[in-house]
Amino acid sequence: MTDPVTTWHRLAGDTVLLDGFHALKHALRFGARVPVAVTADRVAALALADELAPDVRDVLAGLLSEVPHETYASLVPRPHPTAVAALAVRPSRSSGLAKLAAAPRGTPVVVLDHPRNLGNAGAVIRLAAGFGATGVVTTGTLDPWHPTVVRGGAGLHFATTVERLAVEELPPGPLFALDPEGDDIRGIELPDDAVLAFGSERTGLSPELRARADHLLSLPMRPQVSSYNLATSVAMTLYHWSAGSGVPR
Repeated sequence: MTDPVTTWHRLAGDTVLLDGFHALKHALRFGARVPVAVTADRVAALALADELAPDVRDVLAGLLSEVPHETYASLVPRPHPTAVAALAVRPSRSSGLAKLAAAPRGTPVVVLDHPRNLGNAGAVIRLAAGFGATGVVTTGTLDPWHPTVVRGGAGLHFATTVERLAVEELPPGPLFALDPEGDDIRGIELPDDAVLAFGSERTGLSPELRARADHLLSLPMRPQVSSYNLATSVAMTLYHWSAGSGVPR
């Protein structure tokens, strides 16, 4: 049997870190290929599976290797309270682009235009997965598969499509961009093939994306409140879409 630590070091540079039990659980539920997984406490990890994820308990039992806590901690940037970590194979870019471009599209694509905060990006991916969105696209320099983003997304990168594109490469569909000067979203029905774009936390929409937008929309907000958190804005918008189109899929 191959030593899991040796396998980890061999694969670490080309795979996605799943940091914690919940990230591993979600990745497995949505078909991720996980070649190695370790834990500092196998009994506790499988007890969590019995309680929270019986659907993947047997897979976890065959996958998890117990290692000393010091070894586990050396493999991750910051130890997780569940003391579980794994490496997953990232979906191919070609398959991701094909899913984003497929038509007709039954659920929106979320675009984060030049996002800055890794945790916010992860929270948005988690939201998009929960609402059954087709995918999350980022523009700019932030890597949407950064370990901190994957941690914030709780492994749900594997439940939707996550890619980084230039504005001119965005998927087809009417582009609705959120902007304080836009039309009140409550008067607009969002189509299933919408591309929903959100500006960066500090600077808003880039000129390139604003020029590409078909519609500018605003969220209801009390006067003198400056802004919502990015993930909150995405959640409000996806809820508005789902309320007009049915339950999340």
